[in-house]
Amino acid sequence: MQNPAFPQAASRRALLAAALAATAAACSPQPSAATRDRKTTPAPTQTPTRHRERDRKRIDALLGRMTLDEKIGQLFVARVYGHSATAPDPADIAQNRKEAGVANAAELIAKYHVGGIMYIGWAHNIRDPHQLAALSNGIQKAALAGPAPVPVLLSTDQEHGIVTRIGAPATLLPGAMALGAGRSAADARTAAGIAGAELAALGIRQDYAPVADVNVDPANPVIGVRSFGADPRAVARLVAAQVEGYQSAGVAATAKHFPGHGDTAVDSHIGLPVITHSRAEWERLDAPPFRAAIEAGIDAIMTAHLLFPALDPVDDPATLSKPIITGVLRRELGFGGVVVTDSLGMAGVRKKYGDGRVPVLALKAGADQLLNPPDLPTAWAAVRRAVREGVLSEARIEESVLRILELKARRGLFDDPHTSDREVNRTVGTREHRAAADRIAERTTTLLVNEGGLLPLSLSHHRKLLVVGPDPAAPSGTGGPPTAVLGRALTALGFTAETLSTGTAPEPTTERIKAAVAAAKNQDAVIVTTYDVDAGSRQRRLVSELAATGVPLVHVAIRNPYDVAYLNLTHGNGNDNANRSTNRVGAGRAAEAAPDAAPEASAVPIASLATYSWTDVELRAAARVIAGRVNPRGRLPVPVRRADAPHGVLYPRGHGLSY
Repeated sequence: MQNPAFPQAASRRALLAAALAATAAACSPQPSAATRDRKTTPAPTQTPTRHRERDRKRIDALLGRMTLDEKIGQLFVARVYGHSATAPDPADIAQNRKEAGVANAAELIAKYHVGGIMYIGWAHNIRDPHQLAALSNGIQKAALAGPAPVPVLLSTDQEHGIVTRIGAPATLLPGAMALGAGRSAADARTAAGIAGAELAALGIRQDYAPVADVNVDPANPVIGVRSFGADPRAVARLVAAQVEGYQSAGVAATAKHFPGHGDTAVDSHIGLPVITHSRAEWERLDAPPFRAAIEAGIDAIMTAHLLFPALDPVDDPATLSKPIITGVLRRELGFGGVVVTDSLGMAGVRKKYGDGRVPVLALKAGADQLLNPPDLPTAWAAVRRAVREGVLSEARIEESVLRILELKARRGLFDDPHTSDREVNRTVGTREHRAAADRIAERTTTLLVNEGGLLPLSLSHHRKLLVVGPDPAAPSGTGGPPTAVLGRALTALGFTAETLSTGTAPEPTTERIKAAVAAAKNQDAVIVTTYDVDAGSRQRRLVSELAATGVPLVHVAIRNPYDVAYLNLTHGNGNDNANRSTNRVGAGRAAEAAPDAAPEASAVPIASLATYSWTDVELRAAARVIAGRVNPRGRLPVPVRRADAPHGVLYPRGHGLSY
């Protein structure tokens, strides 16, 4: 019904619908300005013309019935606590009442008309696939019961690798940097297709992936192995492949974090980063993956909470910047899809303005979806007040609502937003999906060092193994602890593997180092894992003292591939043909800055691998490489810089050994 406070709403709707039809003639975002004159292949996720016409009529009729409050609600992607849409646990009911004044998801929809709900592990949304499907169906039932029935766009942050919200029995897949090491667009597309199919079977139709950031800074605390790598062209190719994979499975892909989060030393969850790239550097380094995503027909792009003075000199994060969102992303790159903010609960966007003003500023800048506001009642009321007071026009609200409704139509939510136990059983964690994930992971494991031809280990010479190292908590449902996963996998391959954890923290105590050294002396070989080693890390002493035992040593970097630069792993007498002496000198000089580091290791056979994550699928692939069941094929997607001279390169991008 038309809101009497806005008598021109109906005519504006017609104008907006016509504008949207022109902007999204193919029911997908437009190609970038740089490629508009080139002949391009239509995105594989286009909707047939008859369906587009039907959807436009349906959306126009729906918009005509929506009140202002219902339109405002469509802009919000909220969190809600609990495993059920109507009957969550008492503690979750209490938390919902505290945060939003509602008991459950159904009440949240009825009160705020939210257009999206994001599934989060710490909100207790995720238990198992059938529970998730039931939660999704319950939410959709509540959404379709209103006077203007609009299905909810359910979303999650399922990048795979170190950012995995839905674990086993769903299929676990390699993360972005691992796929970057595999260098295969086909594998990246297949991985996204599997991930998308399983999400859709759970009722989830938007994924906040792929990461389009180019990891320029190895010390980046927030992106790192979530990026495909350091080469913009390679990242662009894999981003485009994943867009095709997700959206061919019926799930909206969301490239992030625009205009680029790959060169920062500040985590935007806790601070406000500043990107110092010039405009020319942005065009060369940061823009290509986003251009590729747009050309691939991506549904959504997520903004970053960071300052980018070369694109907007005003002291506001990109999420609140009209020159960046409307100027660069919309006008220059030609993106006509949905712009979603990164979580509005992050410090990077909350430092300057209150929780009521931030969503209004984001909408003024050009954002469409307001993700995870820390105080939904305050944010919702602030947007409503801004429209009532003329700070935001209802036409501006409708512009975003139309984009959101078009996305929902494109992903089939108006046809059937529900799922079923049958769909879960035939799609989620199938044998075929898990086998494909294993094959992809095998092509990502990267062999950096193989002194003396130590790898592959031989059952006749290296049957007795010690697996030792830190056991950081794995992402939800992705296996672990890492030493146990490796130990089980190697035992299954015929070895006798003993495991010894040095603790959940990366840095081992002196006592744990002594225990590891004592245990190593009775073994045929030692597998030692490391996690984010730096110049002052005690993990360096662990590795060095294990090498000093004279037992052959296999090192596995279970997160960042840069660990090898801080470890003394080569002696110049093996078959590693890349920078052997440089590695030795670099590690030695770095040891001078770390008094706790042990002296140079003795010349025993040593190897080093990078897995880019400590999730089950990547660790088991590493075990198969160690055992020689598969040939290592991964190549570094980032350069590994020297520990003693950060501008020098120890192992270049593209380095990797094979058997």
